Amino acid sequence: MRAILSAAGGCPCKPSNEWPSAAYFRREPSPLDCLSVRARKPRPSYRWERFDDDALLRLRFRDLGLKIADSPVGADAQRLFVELDQRGIRFKPHVWFSTEWFSPDGVPGIAVPFFLGHPRLVRLERRMMGEAEGGNRRWRLRLLRHELGHAVDTAFGLRRRNDWRQVFGTASALYSRDYTARPRSRNHVLHLEHWYAQSHPTEDFAETFAVWLRPKARWRSEYTGWPALAKLEFVDQLMTELAGRVPAKRDRSLIEPLTDNNRTLGEHYRRRVYLSESGAERYDSRLTRAFPRTAASASALADNSAERLLTDLKPLLIRALLRSSRAHPYVVFQVLRAVRRRARQLDLKLGGPKREAIQKVTRLHERILADVLRRNEETYFL
Repeated sequence: MRAILSAAGGCPCKPSNEWPSAAYFRREPSPLDCLSVRARKPRPSYRWERFDDDALLRLRFRDLGLKIADSPVGADAQRLFVELDQRGIRFKPHVWFSTEWFSPDGVPGIAVPFFLGHPRLVRLERRMMGEAEGGNRRWRLRLLRHELGHAVDTAFGLRRRNDWRQVFGTASALYSRDYTARPRSRNHVLHLEHWYAQSHPTEDFAETFAVWLRPKARWRSEYTGWPALAKLEFVDQLMTELAGRVPAKRDRSLIEPLTDNNRTLGEHYRRRVYLSESGAERYDSRLTRAFPRTAASASALADNSAERLLTDLKPLLIRALLRSSRAHPYVVFQVLRAVRRRARQLDLKLGGPKREAIQKVTRLHERILADVLRRNEETYFL
């Protein structure tokens, strides 16, 4: 997000002491008319498209030749510009490819990870890291709106305002990679995963801005009774004040662009894998009991992977966990996603009776969810 690191509907008639509904995390606005009717440009061809993974990993970043305008990110960025224009905000951040998501301090722009420039690179990212952050359009737009919040902050110097600091805190506060999130807190909006608004004052603003910006967002009804509503009202008032103004900061520098990067993709992934291999073992013993390593599991096909079973069981698990725990849907979705990710990392397989595995999986999720709610904090596992 800000420094190099890593939803919404609801019933307006719900009592003010209830959480937003599960629809909050499923709904995404329909495409804007002016963009949906626009003819898509044919995707350019790259010589490396047909490379196998080994050959692709030997390629240098600077030789990828990616351009924002020729990628899905280009259309998404145009959509954001329309959303800003509809709110009267005279600002269009520049967007470029780098190695990760970030919006640099002092530069009102957005860096997007290289793999979003082409489907072949998305497949490589998923193979190397297990998932591609922003790999589908809905996820990508959420991330872009978040980074846009940072860019707006920089363009208009918002963090230097006294009223901004009174609402969100001091932007000079240190980042903490392993911040402790409070799943039950209503002081922050819910947009990206991991209760990210709680990690830092600038992230709190970016997340609040992203919720405010979404077309047709009903944030007033969704956050009724939440202290976070005051932050949304502040952003709404602040953006009304900024409407029609020219940004004070208009630096168009490109920070860490691919064109200046001589590293190979292989070097990049070796470093990322090394940095990510820690802290995810908390519930491994329970997972391996649900999916024991047997001769049958060792010879199981890919279709019998634990991740595939967990994906198929997702609707059943959501209903069961919401019914038994009365937890916020956001918390339930985080637990489900974390378990699937860890099962994939461990390469667990279904080697025994499916019915028995389903019972163990259900109990596993119930215990993890109860653990998170009892401690009222997010562990690194999530």
